Amino acid sequence: MHTFHITAPDGELREALQQKIDSLNKPKGAMGRLEDLALQIGLIQGALSPTLAHPCHLLFGADHGIATENVSASPQEVTWQQMINFTHGGGGVNMFCRQHHIELFLIDVGVAHDLSSYPTILSRKIACGTKNFLHGPAMTAEQCEQALQTGADMVDMCAQKGCNILSIGEMGIANTSAASLWMSIFTKTPLSDCIGAGSGLNEAGIAHKNKILTEALHHFHTQHLPATAALAYFGGFEMVAAVGAMLRAAEQKMVILIDGFIMTACLLAATHIHKNVRHYAIFTHCSEEKGHRLLLQHLRAHPLLSLGLRLGEGTGALCCYPIVESAVRMLNEMNNFDNAHITKYF
Repeated sequence: MHTFHITAPDGELREALQQKIDSLNKPKGAMGRLEDLALQIGLIQGALSPTLAHPCHLLFGADHGIATENVSASPQEVTWQQMINFTHGGGGVNMFCRQHHIELFLIDVGVAHDLSSYPTILSRKIACGTKNFLHGPAMTAEQCEQALQTGADMVDMCAQKGCNILSIGEMGIANTSAASLWMSIFTKTPLSDCIGAGSGLNEAGIAHKNKILTEALHHFHTQHLPATAALAYFGGFEMVAAVGAMLRAAEQKMVILIDGFIMTACLLAATHIHKNVRHYAIFTHCSEEKGHRLLLQHLRAHPLLSLGLRLGEGTGALCCYPIVESAVRMLNEMNNFDNAHITKYF
């Protein structure tokens, strides 16, 4: 597996950053979570006056073989239909990227449809979807490595544009199934606590999904494979590419905005490859998917928003971008007590 060299942010500036935050013309702690964000971003960049430059959003699309087991309320063709919709600017991801001036990249890493006639979709197709993990591994070790490298390469492309803050999204019908299995294996949480409605399953649908995934997990455990083998055994190409992107972004000391259940599961998987990736992650929201709150608790993560979102595509991370920007603006643009000639009242 590709080796990522990720160092934790240097804490040398922590005291100076905290002093700068505390000296802004406000009561100490009055800006709440914005102060925490400002400190984190300052440490990531090693700067008392951090900046956000050329924000980019990577949306990876791929299909899952497990979809043939009817574990999703949406048919598999929705993956390619939505990818085409994104090229026309009609998705939630498009709207938020336009609103916040974030450059969007659409990447096909394994959609089970020919998208080559759409020039705005970057073709990095590894295969036309993964295999059905009910009967064996979703992908080979070589395909897993290729997906990781593809994610890393996309981050390098963003870095060449001057990007230092990245969000990641996905499009792949049935990927909540893969995420639930990753969560169960990596956190040792009972699988039934990790499984939710996905794109809209009813109670009977969730019960069927639980049955299928329980059987798949049993097959995995009977082979006595290490937990890290779950990356290839259950993952989607879009999810493994997101893991690679997160690892490379941390290696490049970028701020990483983590979206909902799928992307939090990808961050979880990334921490099992290199624990230091966690320092670069900002958890943007808590989704409505059942397992997400438990997963956030496991990671000791405190998401910024709780808006009942469950769309995917990275939309929660995009929606949160202005809050992150406000934290940086606070640090750089608010006056301090001395310059404003205000008595420091704490």
